Amino acid sequence: MSTDFEVVVPHLADAEELASVHVQAWREAYRDLLPEHFYDDAALESRRVMWSGLLAEEDAGERVRVARRDGRIVGFVAHGAAREHQGHPPERDEQLFALYVLSSCYGHGVGQALLDQALSERPAQLWVAKDNARARRFYEKNRFTADGTEQVDPDLDGLVEIRMVR
Repeated sequence: MSTDFEVVVPHLADAEELASVHVQAWREAYRDLLPEHFYDDAALESRRVMWSGLLAEEDAGERVRVARRDGRIVGFVAHGAAREHQGHPPERDEQLFALYVLSSCYGHGVGQALLDQALSERPAQLWVAKDNARARRFYEKNRFTADGTEQVDPDLDGLVEIRMVR
């Protein structure tokens, strides 16, 4: 396992690069699960706006980390207080909202380092695409288990998600 990366707090100036990584990581993770419009220029602009707003928030440094390799962002994690999701009340106090790594860094410990920075060993919950077997195996390795709660996300063209808890 390579450790030629570092996990750091992002800055507002990272919003554009984070948006690009976000869209590319989605393309790599969901290419067979979501239609192409989730990776187009409009999606990229939407992510730029999202990251600019998120990184401008005062507590962003407590909730977001990025992994850098050779000075470039190759992954990110976002976590915070758990909240209701599509009518499902939270089962844990803390939630992992996003963890994405570029496929060129799969198997190098980047995802694990990001998860460890975000949650350590604390109890938490997350939502993951039911058909994303790679992500589910990763979370299971980290003691998350599906709790039987499943939903169809209308914002993701009907993608089926499951909740996992630890």
